[in-house]
Amino acid sequence: MDLGLFTFGSRLATIVGDAVRAEDEGFAMFTMANIAGHDAIGAMTVAGTRTSRIRLATGVVPTFPRHPTAMAQQALTAQAASGGRFTLGIGLSHKVTIEGGYGLSFDRPAIHMREYLSVLMPLLHLEPVQFDGEQYHVRATLRTHDTTPVRCLIAAMAPVMLNLAGSMADGTILWMTGGRAVGEHIVPRITRAAAAAGRPAPEVVCMLPIALTSDPVEARARAAGQFENYGRLPSYRAMLDKEGVEGPGDVAIVGDEATLRAELGRLRDAGATTFVGGLFDAGDGSAERTRAFLASVLGEYR
Repeated sequence: MDLGLFTFGSRLATIVGDAVRAEDEGFAMFTMANIAGHDAIGAMTVAGTRTSRIRLATGVVPTFPRHPTAMAQQALTAQAASGGRFTLGIGLSHKVTIEGGYGLSFDRPAIHMREYLSVLMPLLHLEPVQFDGEQYHVRATLRTHDTTPVRCLIAAMAPVMLNLAGSMADGTILWMTGGRAVGEHIVPRITRAAAAAGRPAPEVVCMLPIALTSDPVEARARAAGQFENYGRLPSYRAMLDKEGVEGPGDVAIVGDEATLRAELGRLRDAGATTFVGGLFDAGDGSAERTRAFLASVLGEYR
């Protein structure tokens, strides 16, 4: 299992600088979400020009607001800028966001994702597309001469999405999903789907809040407050229920060095291929201590 970092940065210079630092520290992956700040693919494109080794990923970009052809163009540009180190993470987002925020329909999300991938995946592999579905009718060819195919991960947690992630894409990228849910629900389903489709073993990128601290009770309370909204969103709520916990604070990885080592080992044994840590504020400079700890254990979980 590789280790990476997730950025909460709100300034482009901070995001790019954090990616450069993560590469210097030896981390394998650097990710950011696409929520209400900078465009994640654009930020990773800039970071690609400033780094040379680290994998750069989006975790994740919502599909509904972007046509798959436009998404593919952006991803191929990021791939060219990074010399082949970009991974596109995409997801449905949530009904409250797509309908309440964008004013778009969230109707039939499984069909949407299947058709989206039917257009997106060939384009990411520089292949022409001729597709007629219920939601998309596309004739497209993208011509680039300075890039390579782009890996694509889906924010897949429900059974249908896991089947699509395994059979059509390169794996899944998770948030607020603990070791029990990864091992008992995520990995078995996505692995079966990939095998049935004759595809390689899928990636399982697991992103969770993490803090090295001597006061885990306080750290969990802070995590519960900072990430409480995720406990109300249906897809994350389902994963928290599978984990058997009350809320986001309960899946945050918090505690001393031995506790963090044990929890990382649990995720590796559950089948996660990469762990990406979200260094949240647990007080008393915890983010820097946690970062230093993760850098010190690189390579221990492979």
